Amino acid sequence: MMMEADEFWMRKAIKAAEAAREFGEIPIGACLIDKNGELISIAGNRTITFCDPTAHAEILVLREAAVKIGNYRLTETSVYTTIEPCAMCAGALVNARVKRLIFGAKDERFGAVTSVFRLCDTSSLNHQIEITAGVLAEDCREIMQNFFRQKRQKIKN
Repeated sequence: MMMEADEFWMRKAIKAAEAAREFGEIPIGACLIDKNGELISIAGNRTITFCDPTAHAEILVLREAAVKIGNYRLTETSVYTTIEPCAMCAGALVNARVKRLIFGAKDERFGAVTSVFRLCDTSSLNHQIEITAGVLAEDCREIMQNFFRQKRQKIKN
């Protein structure tokens, strides 16, 4: 049952990533749901669009959810993101007290959840997040690979 729900919400995050790609953004998408499985926020990367280095999909869903809920503490929520969060996003997830993080593909270069750092579940911090990795990982990885393949192709031509 949990895996079905995880795949359902990851597909929503993938749609947000695809929308980000249409804006010329790196195609990463995220969504945040409450403990009842209700969607609170959804976003794709907008760093270029907003001229904001912090406008990663994960940060945008945290910001919107905090405003909607009326609290910067997002306890009892889950965040779905297509790619393993970077250090900035992983830190924000911990600071927001997100209960659960579900991500698609690993980011071997910049991932701060399982690949390069382990910010979300380290006992050094006062909050640890439940982590589920690899949900629809191949689909999530393919979006990124195709995006960068097309970018390299444009550079060649």
